[in-house]
Amino acid sequence: MEKIFDPEKTEIFKKAKRNFSFLTIVIILISFFFGAVGTIGAGERGILLQFGAVKEKVFDEGLYFKIPVVQQVVKMDVKIQKDEVPASASSKDLQIVTSKIAINYHLAPEKVNNIWQEVGREYNSRIIAPSIQEAVKSVTARFTAEELIIKREDVKDQIKSNLAERLIKNNIIVDEINITSFDFSDAFNQAIEAKVTAEQLKLKAVRDLERIKIEAEQKVVEAEGKAKAIRTEAQALTSNPQVVELRWIEKWDGKVPTYWGSASPFIGLNNK
Repeated sequence: MEKIFDPEKTEIFKKAKRNFSFLTIVIILISFFFGAVGTIGAGERGILLQFGAVKEKVFDEGLYFKIPVVQQVVKMDVKIQKDEVPASASSKDLQIVTSKIAINYHLAPEKVNNIWQEVGREYNSRIIAPSIQEAVKSVTARFTAEELIIKREDVKDQIKSNLAERLIKNNIIVDEINITSFDFSDAFNQAIEAKVTAEQLKLKAVRDLERIKIEAEQKVVEAEGKAKAIRTEAQALTSNPQVVELRWIEKWDGKVPTYWGSASPFIGLNNK
């Protein structure tokens, strides 16, 4: 059977082939373009990797460009983050103290490439948690267990300073810390409770003693006043016998007794 050559079909095939090639090129170009462009969100920084190696370039928030396939951008969060870490240490008087430290921190934005290169994303468990443990042990050893309670704010400030000094070496910045709990052994808690009770009883005894002393002083003053009044009246009676009549008149109810005897109730009247 003789083959029939169809120029029209051959032309259609060639045109389709050209269109396919063009479409392929467009897809490749689009992929290349989108692979070369990206964005860094708010509170993030971009780390540029070239064949896996960390470059010095750190992308800020906004649009960035890179070489597709050859380069890659890793995003790191530089916003303030919060974590809570339990810690255990011994006080100056060898009491075991367990505490919980809440920390607010953020990564140094311009140094995130170093953090990625040296630590990676596990900076919390590798750097922060161990540093908190060491800072708490170092500071707690400077105070007695009782001082840890009384000087809690001073203890917190020293832990923050110690921790900030440790973490800045790894480009992590401490914003704030809080000691959410301080727990001691049952024996120590009972000793503290007994001491507080003893101090309260002592204070009550001192107050009672002061009260008794004041009451005694008041009685002495009152007795001295009465004694002085008695002496004054005695002197008045001695120097002026008519005072006796005056006292009798002051107490008289105005009734004349039915029997006087030989004495007159008003001695002075007989002399008129």
